[in-house]
This record gives sequence, C-alpha cells and structure tokens, in this order.
Amino acid sequence: MDEETLEQVRAVVAAIPPGSVLGYGDVAELAGLRSARLVGRILAEDGADLPWHRVLRSDGHVAEHLRQRQLELLRAEGVLADGARINMRRYRWGGPES
Repeated sequence: MDEETLEQVRAVVAAIPPGSVLGYGDVAELAGLRSARLVGRILAEDGADLPWHRVLRSDGHVAEHLRQRQLELLRAEGVLADGARINMRRYRWGGPES
C-alpha cells in the first residue's frame, strides 16, 4: 500500500466528527478506494491515533473483538447502540460537505 492511500484513509477517518459514524465502505469511497477491507487493514495497522471507533461495518455492527471499548467510546459521544449495532441512518456522517 502506498503512502498516499494511507494518508487519504487517515484524513477521512480523522474528519469524522464526534457523534457520527461511517462504514468501512463509506470511508473507502470518500478516500477514492475500492476496498473496504483495505480501510480495515489500515486502521488495524496505523489507526491507534485516529477516532477508529467511529468506523463500523455497513450494517452498523461494531468490531466483535473491540466491541466493549468501541461501544464505550461511541456512547461517550452520544452514539447509542441497540445491542452491538448502531443505527447507521441516524448516526452516519454525510461527509466533508455536511
């Protein structure tokens, strides 16, 4: 993966405001990528300093292995879950233009 791709993904994730979320596919689209999996890989390898908790599966489910921490961080920002699922219609960020 090249540095430009990495920085594009990092910029999109960093721009997600508190109280909002995006799906991995949303991040990929805004970063000009085809692969939502690549977004997940980038966040896993180089996302500790980003608001990684604001990136979810497309159906609003949080990462199973990070479930408790991710839900805590989202709840602190006012994003409430129904079990382990976030209502994407309610909390999805519209992007930099919104």
